[in-house]
Amino acid sequence: MAKSNTLDWCIVRLGEDHNWWVAETSNPVRWDVDGLSIIDPRQFQHLIELVDPLRDYGFDQDIFESAFIPFRIDKDLGSGKVRLKRVKESLFESDEKLFGLPDILDEENGPYADLLDHLTRCRVKMLNDLFNFESKLSVDEVEDEIREDQNTNFIQGKAVHTFEDLTAILDYMPAGYDTDEEAPAKGIEDDDTDDLPELDEAEEEKLKNDESLKWDEDEEGTAVAGEEGEKGEKGEKAEKGEKKKVAIGHDDEDSDEDDEDEDDEDEDEDDEDAEDDGEGKKPRKKTKGKR
Repeated sequence: MAKSNTLDWCIVRLGEDHNWWVAETSNPVRWDVDGLSIIDPRQFQHLIELVDPLRDYGFDQDIFESAFIPFRIDKDLGSGKVRLKRVKESLFESDEKLFGLPDILDEENGPYADLLDHLTRCRVKMLNDLFNFESKLSVDEVEDEIREDQNTNFIQGKAVHTFEDLTAILDYMPAGYDTDEEAPAKGIEDDDTDDLPELDEAEEEKLKNDESLKWDEDEEGTAVAGEEGEKGEKGEKAEKGEKKKVAIGHDDEDSDEDDEDEDDEDEDEDDEDAEDDGEGKKPRKKTKGKR
């Protein structure tokens, strides 16, 4: 940290990736700006949210604070460049919007290297507590996987920003697991199984033959039979109703036919009577009387 005290200001530029990168420092001898990145206030707020769950797993805020040199905006230089001035403020408690430059003068054993190791241990401890892995995660396993991704970026000539470096640890999940699944999964399974008592074979056989447990099944069977009986009765009634309708229909037709026949007979009788009357009323021949 003594060496980093010589750094009083720096000029940063906004990159095409929307991250801030250091373009110039007050101590170019100690600080190489090639690939040197800096955390902006918005990113700091996100990191503070990510480390909050780790407090239950040994997270030390002081280690985080000591890994960064805080800066505030001094002057807007235009063209996407800003001059920053160093301040003595807490990144967690300050009301100002602060930038944070990682202290990487000693990349192997410096404050920033200690922070990466600390966050990895806390993250591994939390994941092992929340999930039922087939085998517990180890710090070396997580570090190797993250380092492999970083080497890929290095081969492609891509500089890794400090924010990406930290979120790779804070968002780390093993293959096959989703980041949104961060819940006490093993607690769900254990709660369901622990509440149920274990039964031996004799008790299981006794439960199978227990008539009181069959009450619901018999009742359901009776209810089903009752419903089927009601449906059968309704069906029979409906059939009888149809038969009655058909019978009534036939009776109406027969009665109509009988009425027609009776009407025809009445007409015939009337005609005969009319003929008889006609014959009886024929005019008689007049006879001349003798004078």
